[in-house]
Amino acid sequence: MPHTPIIGTLGYILSPEKDQVLMVHRIGREDDLFLGKYNGLGGKMEAGEDVLSCMKREIFEEAGIIAEELHLRGTVNWTGFGKNGEDWLGFIFLIERFSGTPLKECAEGPLEFVPINQLHTLPMWEGDRHFLPLVFDKNQAPFHGHMPYQGGKVMGWSFERERGKHFATLSV
Repeated sequence: MPHTPIIGTLGYILSPEKDQVLMVHRIGREDDLFLGKYNGLGGKMEAGEDVLSCMKREIFEEAGIIAEELHLRGTVNWTGFGKNGEDWLGFIFLIERFSGTPLKECAEGPLEFVPINQLHTLPMWEGDRHFLPLVFDKNQAPFHGHMPYQGGKVMGWSFERERGKHFATLSV
């Protein structure tokens, strides 16, 4: 049976000083699967879009800014992640330059720049803690990971890098 995940993008927008990242505090919608959690910006890819166009559109829609320098940091195959156990394939970007002034709030909740070294203190998906260090590390090789979920909980984590073939696993 073919794997047909929902395709989405997730972006982490650096401050001009490169020491903070724009996050959304998902408190805007009661039915939000992410309610109460902090997350990067992004969403589902639409028909007729490529992943880069999707990421740029989502950033503009959610933050009101234009992404000018984007780097694909990796991909994650989240099996069983969605509200009803849907599979997701996410393209993770680091946005190092943008134009405009970020909105203070979007439909999902308030937007705020958070020091990168404080991300670990925020309420977020448990799984984000595994791949976020790879988004901000100095290794420029993209990572490609698999993170199965069951009942809203991470069941494992593995990834490889294109160069250097780094491989790590987590079993829960």
